[in-house]
Amino acid sequence: MSLVVRGLRGAVTVESNSSELILTATSSLLERMVALNNVEIKDIVSVIFSMTADLNAVFPAEAARRLGWKYVPLFCCSEVQVPNALGKCIRILMHINTDKPQEDLEPVYIGEAKVLLEDKVKRVKKCKVNLQ
Repeated sequence: MSLVVRGLRGAVTVESNSSELILTATSSLLERMVALNNVEIKDIVSVIFSMTADLNAVFPAEAARRLGWKYVPLFCCSEVQVPNALGKCIRILMHINTDKPQEDLEPVYIGEAKVLLEDKVKRVKKCKVNLQ
C-alpha cells in the first residue's frame, strides 16, 4: 500500500488561560496522538492548532517546537465563537503520511474535550440511520 496524507484529530481542555497550562496540555496531546498512532515526526506533513476565544495566552504551536518539531509546518488559529460551545479548548488537526486507512487512525480527546468525540459518534450514527 502506498502512503497517503490523512488527518488525525485531537483536543484537550485546560482550566484557565495560562501559558503553562496551554503548553503542557498541548504537549501531552501531541505526544499521545503520535504514540497511539505510531506516527514518526518525519511523517507529519503539517499541524493546525485552534483554540477557543477564551484562550490567548500563548500560541499552542510553541509546544510542538519545544518537543523538537523543528521542520513541521505549524499554523494556529482562533475558533468561531458559537453559543454554548465547549470552552477553554485546544484542538489539533495533524496531517500525516501513512499507509493506514482513515478508520484505523485513533483520535485523542483529553479532559472535557472527550464530549466532542462522543458528539461526533452520535452524529455519525444518526447520519447513518437517516441514510438508510
